[in-house]
Amino acid sequence: MTHPLKRPVRVLVAKVGLDGHDRGAKVIAAALRDAGMEVIYTGLRQTPEMVVNAALQEDVDAIGVSILSGAHMTVFPRIMALMKEKGMDDVLLTGGGIIPDADMQALQQQGVGRLFPPGTHTQEIAGYITDWVSEHRNF
Repeated sequence: MTHPLKRPVRVLVAKVGLDGHDRGAKVIAAALRDAGMEVIYTGLRQTPEMVVNAALQEDVDAIGVSILSGAHMTVFPRIMALMKEKGMDDVLLTGGGIIPDADMQALQQQGVGRLFPPGTHTQEIAGYITDWVSEHRNF
């Protein structure tokens, strides 16, 4: 059950690595904005360090990583490690893209939030983020 939030959820949407395909990330960013969230879009070719530092500076509730390059088994664990180093235990790391089911499960076992394949309805993604934030963040 969702709890009413006292302020809009803040989400950082990022593209990590050399993957230059950002249409999906932009669609998700727009959909999350339409759902009432504050969205910071980092643009292309970010490093995990850049993403985590931006998330820390922007005081976000969630980080959403769009990844189509096949580097998800490297990128997500690196971001998780950096988040732990910075004490960002109450920030959701989620994302989506071309990620095999077995890899999604392995990443979730490492602490990554739900990952979404192409074609997922944007309301489902917005609902998941809102529910997670309302349960894990103190407003």
